[in-house]
Amino acid sequence: VSTQSTGESLGVFVVLESFKLGHNRKKNCLSKMNIFRIVGDLLHLLSILLILAKIKSQKSCAGISLKSQELYAIIFSCRYLDIFWNFSSYYNIIMKIFFLASSYYIVYLMRFKFKHSYDKEHDTFNILFLIVPSAILALLVHLEFTVFEVLWAFSIYLEAVAILPQIFLLQRTGEVDNITSHYIFALGGYRAFYLFNWLYRYLTEDNYVQWIIWISGTVQTILYCDFFYYFIRSKWYKTKLTLPS
Repeated sequence: VSTQSTGESLGVFVVLESFKLGHNRKKNCLSKMNIFRIVGDLLHLLSILLILAKIKSQKSCAGISLKSQELYAIIFSCRYLDIFWNFSSYYNIIMKIFFLASSYYIVYLMRFKFKHSYDKEHDTFNILFLIVPSAILALLVHLEFTVFEVLWAFSIYLEAVAILPQIFLLQRTGEVDNITSHYIFALGGYRAFYLFNWLYRYLTEDNYVQWIIWISGTVQTILYCDFFYYFIRSKWYKTKLTLPS
């Protein structure tokens, strides 16, 4: 009985510590809103609305990587586990619900409703090369060794590279249609504005240090730089966007 009670007490302690740490970190992240974060969030919303508009209007998911979309579903599922117990603000909860619901809805559309248009032949990036290293890194580098914090770190690391299957697919197919190009540009813009958000908070808040998201976010933005160059060049010269293979 004593052993059982000890085990139960330990389990309760781990859950409470995960809750407390998750709550404190999320509370700190939401302590100050600024124009950079707001613009970043709006660009993130726009990117998802664009991809949904493309799939629904064209009744096709051609040019969209299912592997990237499944990675985003995994990312949001791991990051927003605290949706069931951590209420920071209506803004935060609405965003979490939207990202979770939309990511799974996009996967559903691609896997079932419009699977006939899915470009499986070119969407061949092995996502285990992204998931496994991200998981190992999360186990080694995290804020605290709790289930919630390790999953949160895993989602941050994985998001930094989740766009790679999408870029890989577009490089193999060559030309990029207008909506898809704007979707990726908005997605990259969201992360770029979050870099400004973190810099602003570092300069205006006391003791604001978030090395995990700073480094991962910087890596993620760098991965978009090549695409930004070709996107801006295509708009400047009014030509169709093509990526080098």
